[in-house]
Amino acid sequence: MLPDLKGGFELDARLDTDSVSLMWLGLCELRLMNDCRWPWLLLVPQRPGVEEVHDLTPLDQAMLTFETNMVADALKRVTGCTKINSGALGNIVRQLHVHVIARSEGDPGWPGPVWGYGSRVPYQPDAMHGLIDKVRKAL
Repeated sequence: MLPDLKGGFELDARLDTDSVSLMWLGLCELRLMNDCRWPWLLLVPQRPGVEEVHDLTPLDQAMLTFETNMVADALKRVTGCTKINSGALGNIVRQLHVHVIARSEGDPGWPGPVWGYGSRVPYQPDAMHGLIDKVRKAL
């Protein structure tokens, strides 16, 4: 039997359904929300039972900040967006995850938040893979 390298971590089923895996960072799995209205990434710390940033150890908090900034910078360079929105809400999915969303004037819902605006529009496979490749290269 192989050892449990993630220490009992399980990805919330809603995150698994609504997003696709891009890559593993040091602390987090980086995922792409399957909604083509916005380039929208998620960082999910691979720690079981963690719901809030303050639930992480100080070292993991520092690593989450580093990885969030790294991903935000890469997403801004890849998309040329006007603004990066970052947040960890957790009102519906309690498992800690950080949203990093590329926003530009004139995008759906601008300047309001992406949450609760219309219905999700899934990516076409070619567009999804193209964005994934660009983000991976930028990181």
